[in-house]
Amino acid sequence: MEAVITINPGATKWDIREKVWDYIEAKNLANFPRPVHNRIPNFKGAHTACAKVSELQVFNETDEVKVDPDKPLEGARLAVLQARKTLLVPTPRLRTGLFNKIVPPEGASKEELRVCSTSQGVKEFSVPVGLDSKVQVDLLVVGSVAVSEKGYRIGKGEGFADMEYAMMLCMGAVTESTVVVTIVHDCQVVDIPEDLIESHDITVDYILTPTRVIKTDCQRSKPQGVIWTKLNAEMLEKIPVLKKLRALEEEQGKDVTLGTHPPQQPRERARREPRRDREPRSEGDRPRREPRPPLTVTTVYLGGIPAGLRVSELKTALREREAAPIRLTWQGAQHRAFLDYLDPQAADQALAALEGLSLNGHDLQAELAKSQRGGRRPGPSNRRPRPNTGPKNTARESRESTSEAEADSPKQELNHNE
Repeated sequence: MEAVITINPGATKWDIREKVWDYIEAKNLANFPRPVHNRIPNFKGAHTACAKVSELQVFNETDEVKVDPDKPLEGARLAVLQARKTLLVPTPRLRTGLFNKIVPPEGASKEELRVCSTSQGVKEFSVPVGLDSKVQVDLLVVGSVAVSEKGYRIGKGEGFADMEYAMMLCMGAVTESTVVVTIVHDCQVVDIPEDLIESHDITVDYILTPTRVIKTDCQRSKPQGVIWTKLNAEMLEKIPVLKKLRALEEEQGKDVTLGTHPPQQPRERARREPRRDREPRSEGDRPRREPRPPLTVTTVYLGGIPAGLRVSELKTALREREAAPIRLTWQGAQHRAFLDYLDPQAADQALAALEGLSLNGHDLQAELAKSQRGGRRPGPSNRRPRPNTGPKNTARESRESTSEAEADSPKQELNHNE
């Protein structure tokens, strides 16, 4: 299958990253978080691609699976938990250790397992795994920015996936035969020149996309361990688990001489800097929320919402059907919601995905909203407000009244980090 993104001769890794990120943004192929620059893209169709991991023979033969914490791999983490296998997830940026074991509540429901597979669930239901733990992982699932059918992989440029593999190799958790899988959008499969791949770069054995399962038969060897000469003392200070691993290898008589040069710095990130730890602002210096850009959106009306349904339950259903909007207006008291999509094509795809949707035993009706005026979604109905019948108004009725009154405001946006 021919790659949709052409890589020019002489392109660097950063050229390839930029080209993939630009293409995904231009074609609107990603869900939250956006923009995708300097990220592992959370591409549309990620859950479909992730579902294919359970079809691999190695998945059924292993008990322990390590899956990176990237957003598009959420479906793979869920598949591991649903199969009642041990799920290991690296700690973010290796700050507090190598990885954590996710331990769901006993007898966890499907919804509880879904929560455990999210970034928040990884924080709440994890137990640290030490370097001396007897762990044997036969399957690794990693995120990528670009990958080739030959198995060459390019990450977002920080080297953590490569380092995690090398560290797991040193502690005996993986071997040369451990299968590595990456999950990407079809457009992320490109031709990567072999001369860009270095000795510390991890290669992949399988590529899963929304439409394909690619066995790479990669002939290039995987990393043989931590290459200490590529690290320096500053990096060891930032990643304490590296310092501990170095001490263990030194005790074993291995050469752990560090490099004297600073680690290679990635190209300047002009588009978006990753989120940093910020000092809390006082109420006075907190910037005002900027007005929303005047997007021309296509709105879908969702009616027949049953009484008692929570907005979080609707969000979950939308995510599972790959129909997450860029904005959601919740009008539960009127048994409806309005879903905004970037363009008519995205709205049509959502309508197809929502066909036959049933929640709590009630069939929901999805159709294009009648009012499409310059991107504004329809306001509430013209019903007169209910007369005040006294202090019997419950907290729930109060919330519903607020939802009706504020229906014109962009109040309930989908937060995919929930």
